[in-house]
Amino acid sequence: MNLIEKEIAGVFEETIKKLYPEVEGVKNIDVQAASNDRFGDFQTNFAMVNAKLLKNNPRAVASQVVENITENDIIDKLEIAGPGFINIFVKDKYLSERAKKLKEGYDFSFLNRDGDVIIDYSSPNIAKRMHIGHLRSTIIGDAIKRAYKFLGYNVVADNHIGDWGTQFGKLIIGYRNWLDREAYEQNAIEELERVYVEFSNQAEKNPELEDVAREELKKLHDGDSENLKLWEEFIKVSLAEYDKVYSRLGVSFDTYYGESFYHDMMPEVVELLKEKGIAKEDQGAQVVFFPEEDNLHPCIVQKKDGAFLYATSDIATVKFRKENYDLNKIIYVTDERQQDHFKQFFKITDMLGWEVEKDHVWFGIMRFADGIFSTRKGNVIRLEQLLDESKKKAFEIVEEKNPGLSAEEKENIAEIVGIGAIKYADLSQNRQSPVIFEWDKILSFEGNTAPYLQYTYARVSSILRKAGEDGKVLKEDADVLLCEKQERALALFFNQFPNVVLKAAETYKPNLIADYLFELAKKFNTFYNALPVLREKDEILYSRLLIAERTAFVLKQGLELLGIETVDRM
Repeated sequence: MNLIEKEIAGVFEETIKKLYPEVEGVKNIDVQAASNDRFGDFQTNFAMVNAKLLKNNPRAVASQVVENITENDIIDKLEIAGPGFINIFVKDKYLSERAKKLKEGYDFSFLNRDGDVIIDYSSPNIAKRMHIGHLRSTIIGDAIKRAYKFLGYNVVADNHIGDWGTQFGKLIIGYRNWLDREAYEQNAIEELERVYVEFSNQAEKNPELEDVAREELKKLHDGDSENLKLWEEFIKVSLAEYDKVYSRLGVSFDTYYGESFYHDMMPEVVELLKEKGIAKEDQGAQVVFFPEEDNLHPCIVQKKDGAFLYATSDIATVKFRKENYDLNKIIYVTDERQQDHFKQFFKITDMLGWEVEKDHVWFGIMRFADGIFSTRKGNVIRLEQLLDESKKKAFEIVEEKNPGLSAEEKENIAEIVGIGAIKYADLSQNRQSPVIFEWDKILSFEGNTAPYLQYTYARVSSILRKAGEDGKVLKEDADVLLCEKQERALALFFNQFPNVVLKAAETYKPNLIADYLFELAKKFNTFYNALPVLREKDEILYSRLLIAERTAFVLKQGLELLGIETVDRM
């Protein structure tokens, strides 16, 4: 099914071709949902943006279009507003038919979906438990992945884990000297964190340990079998722990190409940069200097001791992806502090002549009111701890509201609602805004929250159950009657869903989907509170059942795009 905005634009395109057959370069017709129902259902500023090309004032152009609109089954009437806006009112019958066809899916063939979209997100460091600082990259990246899949792109989700670096020499020493085997078997990653801290404590008393750690790291880099075996074990136990969290969050990846995967490619990258005169020696290091107008600091790609840096690894990553995928674009999801890094290495890949579209999707960091999270300050909240706390609060509410449910069902609902609350509290905000972590706010179940949306979905499920118990099973072929303004408002609004997803994907802003779903839930509750469903005569009852069910269908789809599940009862 075509997007409603595209179908309306098609009518205008036909009209404009008829009116101005010899004019070339007319800008695309942009049809947007009206911000207020006083201005119709949709609006277009076509006349205003093309008036100069058409050599007339905007209102005159708008009048010509309105007076000569091609005959169609979509538009009921048009009005001219302000300096030349055209307000568009669509026909009720058209909305009714679209409501019945809603589950057919949407046509996004107008997009350039050739090739692979690689999304790089989450990226925890091996041998460290995931904490709340990992939440934003993980769920924002996952929501972007889901939106692009919805639009029909082939998406590759990559978890670029931190599995290479100086910490491994220290971990190897810590493992051999201070490991508590019983604790390791109980919770491997927690014990690895402890021995890592113990190494730091011991190194303060005996600084020579730092040199020993560097020797162990070099042995690892040189392929020493014992160190390599330990390193592989650290990765294995870490990923097993991360997968528990990812499973609860409903997050999955297609590849786990960490820093180590690209290590052997980095010398070739540096040689290429030197050959092309992009990297130059400076005090023994290989450095890329940028033109003054780029306003970028020089970027070291190899230190004087031969070590590589994050920029080198990321350039190698682009090279690998360019050679092994049919790339559409690469999307990186990280916090705002890495903006300069991405500008630098994006620029270097451009200097190499690699025509690869790359976007850095940055987000504001989550912090406490009195500062950012810090392991040293001991104020890091483990991600699993946060999920458990939210589930506990959700369980208490389910117990209070619906004590008759089985213990198993309460547990299931609490898990879904608790985790949904956390994800929505983050995803409903503009990703570029900083987030102040507050337990009460992130675990709120009232107002613009996932539980409110999940409750609305459960309410529709309850209506459909009760109707079925009365022998009034949903009829897919029922006529959708839009006699009341609340019915029409819902039918109009759920038809706008695919365009909202499109905008959210294009701008990398999942909060646009959240805003839409909150408004949809409010419109449904207005409809339900104003109009009876089950007490009406059959013709109206079946119509309203279908409207309610279609609302629930869109709510479920939208929540799934945010990685949030629904429940049939709460």
